[in-house]
Amino acid sequence: MKSHHQILIIGGGTAGIMTATQLLKKNGKLDIGLIEPADTHYYQPAWTLVGAGTYDYDKTAKPMSGLIPKGVTWIKDYAEGFDPGNNAVSTKRSGTFSYDYLVVAPGLIMDPTLIEGLPEAMEKGIACSNYTDPRHTWETIKNFKGGNALFTQPTTPIKCGGAPQKTAYLAADYFGKHGLKDKTNVIFATPGSVIFGVKQVKETLTRVIDRYGIHFKPFYAPYKIDVDKKIVFFNHTAPDENQCVINADNELGETMTGDAVIQIPFDMLHLAPPQTAPKFVKESVLVNDAGWLDVDHHSMQHNKYPNIFGLGDVAALPTAKTGAAIRKQVPIVVDNLMRLLKHQEASNKSYNGYSSCPLVTGYGKMVLAEFDYKNNFIPDPKLKRLLVFNSAKEHWRLWMLKKYGLPYLYWNKMMKGKNV
Repeated sequence: MKSHHQILIIGGGTAGIMTATQLLKKNGKLDIGLIEPADTHYYQPAWTLVGAGTYDYDKTAKPMSGLIPKGVTWIKDYAEGFDPGNNAVSTKRSGTFSYDYLVVAPGLIMDPTLIEGLPEAMEKGIACSNYTDPRHTWETIKNFKGGNALFTQPTTPIKCGGAPQKTAYLAADYFGKHGLKDKTNVIFATPGSVIFGVKQVKETLTRVIDRYGIHFKPFYAPYKIDVDKKIVFFNHTAPDENQCVINADNELGETMTGDAVIQIPFDMLHLAPPQTAPKFVKESVLVNDAGWLDVDHHSMQHNKYPNIFGLGDVAALPTAKTGAAIRKQVPIVVDNLMRLLKHQEASNKSYNGYSSCPLVTGYGKMVLAEFDYKNNFIPDPKLKRLLVFNSAKEHWRLWMLKKYGLPYLYWNKMMKGKNV
């Protein structure tokens, strides 16, 4: 196997595959190597629906070998370290690979150890998560008999930031349809200050929360799980003017210690595990102080090493980590790489932070939040023409888009380097 490539890509996820396919469409003679150890590529956006019993898990998986485009050298190994001064990447088994240009897109990793007791809770099946095993989430929801159904998320950035609340809405809908509404307290506890940062979408979701009678708990940052007693401990992170007062004998059994520690007992717990950049990225010279790949917010070019780009979930971009964001990032990275190959400046700085979050609000209902760095609501013009209604409102057509349209576009357009 050759040890030097014109362009080296780390990661066979959405960002890595899309970048490789779009580069080859620009120039089929490019010498591209792609480092990826996994045999299987998953369409993870559908895992929300798998966790609600309305999508087949097996349909979310395809062999990596069928997705890496012909003409790309697949280096089936783990990236382990960077030497940007010598334009080199080391791997676990295959040695070192050098490059002219590097694209870093390995995604992120789950790190349950950042919440005390979470690894044990997941191992024992006491906690479920669509992020790790959506089939277990569905079994948990189906077998739930009542009590506190607690949904929460960590203080770290997470992929698809809306996913934890989507699961709460689907579960609440399921419980209502199966006679459990009066026996259940659905609780959504988040470290965030609002249910969603985009005004138009927030208004819709506030009505959804009211419809289901969900107990919404902002400023709740989970830090510990007592597995035996089935209690989650939260730090209440609100500013002084929003300090929390917990009344004794409340219906949730919620208690408070001191000014900031809150305990909530649960009968069902779903959460997004804390998430970080992979260790080999986090411990490298390529990251910012928070441990994410330090790239320009508009060009995705590294702020220190101009022949390196980073995109997707690993990048330090202040927007939601979604496949929709990657869809807009890839063409800009590809354009900038093509400019550099022609000895021009990587001057395409047109990424505005676009991301979108398909917020499923119940079976057969969805809201589509599309936004930029400033949290402006910016519906995609193509989609707007197709849907002909306000996508910040719930609609069955958006559910159909989520369940059927987006998976089709993903496998047949995005993964094949076509613009969508």
